[in-house]
Amino acid sequence: MKYLVRDKLLAVGDDYWIEDEYGRHAFLVDGKALRLRDTLEIKDPDGRILITLRQKLLSLRDTMTLERDQAPLATVRKKRLSLIRNHYRVTLVEGTELDVHGRVLDREFRIDYEGELLALVSRQWFHIRETYAVDVIREDADPVLLIAVAVCVIRMAEKEREED
Repeated sequence: MKYLVRDKLLAVGDDYWIEDEYGRHAFLVDGKALRLRDTLEIKDPDGRILITLRQKLLSLRDTMTLERDQAPLATVRKKRLSLIRNHYRVTLVEGTELDVHGRVLDREFRIDYEGELLALVSRQWFHIRETYAVDVIREDADPVLLIAVAVCVIRMAEKEREED
């Protein structure tokens, strides 16, 4: 299933809808302004919070955490000592690791689990510049988690580019 994200450069305080491939509202990304740290909530169309993304404070390297039902779900970090420039590691609380690599700032990257493609993030299907898709390949994959990972790594890459 493909999900359409209209990229707003992910400014804190911005809210935007993610649509499914049929044009229906699937998830709302709610940017929380006036917080000590970056916080985003991904909600269902009825307003229930599905996943919260938070910038981790006091971290040696840029890190964001994902929470579900106010409990830790995963940690996202830029992978160091990698030959691939945009390479991130997602560690789920139970120990599972996802690998995110590709051209994150260009919105052309993939999310893998043990070398198997879970989701492909790409602009290639769209002519609108600020739009990209998160194509969830595996039917048993958690689409909101993969969308949260995509939003998270793009946000981290944008912040790193701003700091450079």
